[in-house]
Amino acid sequence: MPSKVMTLSRAISSHVCHDDAVVLGACLEACIPFAAAHELIRQQFRGLNLIAPISDMATDMLIGAGCVGQVTGAWVGNVSGGLGHNYRRSVEQGVPHQVKVHDHSNFSLGMALTAGAYGIPFIPVRSLLGSDLLRSNSTFQVQEDEESATSYVRVPSLNPDVALLSVQRSDEEGNCHFWGNLGVLQEAALASKKIVLITEELVDREVIESDPNRVPFPGFLVKAVCHVPAAVHPSPMTGFYKRDNDFFNRYHQLSRNREGFLEWLDDWVLNPANHEQYLDKLGTSRKDLQIKGILLSEPVNYAAD
Repeated sequence: MPSKVMTLSRAISSHVCHDDAVVLGACLEACIPFAAAHELIRQQFRGLNLIAPISDMATDMLIGAGCVGQVTGAWVGNVSGGLGHNYRRSVEQGVPHQVKVHDHSNFSLGMALTAGAYGIPFIPVRSLLGSDLLRSNSTFQVQEDEESATSYVRVPSLNPDVALLSVQRSDEEGNCHFWGNLGVLQEAALASKKIVLITEELVDREVIESDPNRVPFPGFLVKAVCHVPAAVHPSPMTGFYKRDNDFFNRYHQLSRNREGFLEWLDDWVLNPANHEQYLDKLGTSRKDLQIKGILLSEPVNYAAD
């Protein structure tokens, strides 16, 4: 198969459209593709529906930059600080514009993506019964199961237009390895119409074939492979980087008001023309975040005879 490797800038411009439903990070607090979020801002996308259980400050900065029309998620904010200030300004004040919110729990969002992956229109979920989400999300409907005489909530399926997903390593065709907290990585990949894969390491196909159980989804679903080291900064990546709490905290403090956020946006997203310049600006602190310990899994034997 031909190589799918391309720059992140080209992948975003080729495979994301205005008003698309976009998965931005699927592993909860880990492996959020911040480099992709920055590129969406630089290319001035508009009207995006961002889908993620938790995307930390990535969704918040995209809202503040005017890229977002809708949010489908469980929480938008900064794990180090609290609810996102741009998110609050948008919902409460319409600044920079009003964002429509499709409220979910972490579990219901995962189930909606599961339904999308299976190609079914909805999935029954009981955990939403009695919750306020039934009032905040009108697409959730309580229904009765006649056979068991019990109630459940009908959660509609989600089929995003594109999933922007970060992994530890991939080959040129999009066959990849991921380890650590999966979150809803597999569900998001299988439910989405296409995948832009952002990898920490680019390796030979034989490396991926050596451990098939670490492959979260088939490579033929991947439209683009982008080799972007440290693409997830400031979020952590198992085996590579720790979480940059100081970076999160500075963002949260500066984004308390609109002026502070715009200053931060110029400083860290718009003025660095690409991810390489972003890393140059980050400087030596990147090395301090690198995981230095070694905790290897036990080897396994895949032999069949």
